[in-house]
Amino acid sequence: MEILPTALKHGFSDEDIRHAWDNAIRLVEFEYDGEDRLLVIGPDPHGTMLELVAVPCAAPARIIHCERLRPQRYDYSR
Repeated sequence: MEILPTALKHGFSDEDIRHAWDNAIRLVEFEYDGEDRLLVIGPDPHGTMLELVAVPCAAPARIIHCERLRPQRYDYSR
């Protein structure tokens, strides 16, 4: 899994992102600007819930976004 620099801009490390990916609790497909993407929700090593965005959706190879799970996504974590 390639982690792009855009995924690091909110201060989370490669290790945090890989841990959230490996321990994902929810995968949600969505479309953004004509492209299918995958929302991945999982914890970092300290238990902080993260939201990742991976592309392409069908066979994710790159993580393009990572940040702390936002309130509008809480329902996905249940």
